Amino acid sequence: MSSASAEKAVPEKSKAKKKEHPSGDKRFKVLDITMKRAQNRPDALIEVLHKAQEAFGYLEEDVLIYVARGLKLPLSRVYGVATFYHLFSLKPSGAHTCVVCLGTACYVKGAGALLDKLAEEAHVQQGETTADGKMSLVTARCIGACGLAPAAVFDGKVLGKQTPDSIMDNVKEWLE
Repeated sequence: MSSASAEKAVPEKSKAKKKEHPSGDKRFKVLDITMKRAQNRPDALIEVLHKAQEAFGYLEEDVLIYVARGLKLPLSRVYGVATFYHLFSLKPSGAHTCVVCLGTACYVKGAGALLDKLAEEAHVQQGETTADGKMSLVTARCIGACGLAPAAVFDGKVLGKQTPDSIMDNVKEWLE
């Protein structure tokens, strides 16, 4: 009996190892579950990328490769979708996020000056994160606050009538 129970134990262990990603990172299991739920259909790409970004924080190259293989898609297509949609990020984001609206009303009323001030004093360009990882600067085509132009969003809080000085006041604590 002991040899029979030993034989049963070996296949169970090998099954567990097959389900685990070679890196041992359990976040890949979340992706596997999401892909399996979608029956590994290529049309589930955006859903899987959302789940990947939620699990990893951003879409690293190895995650994109893993998704491409799992959905049997060319890496170029996965990368194309990840770079096309504004909500996906290929770089880690900072602890805080500042979104500057570049919609027509905001741009006309000085959004460019807000970006210039952030670049000069916070040493960050749009779409980048400060070197210390404290703040990410993102731009949006329109945040729907045209009456408050120029507007910015600080960690989810919309503030209007921004000036170069007021935008720096709002991010000052983040940068200290």
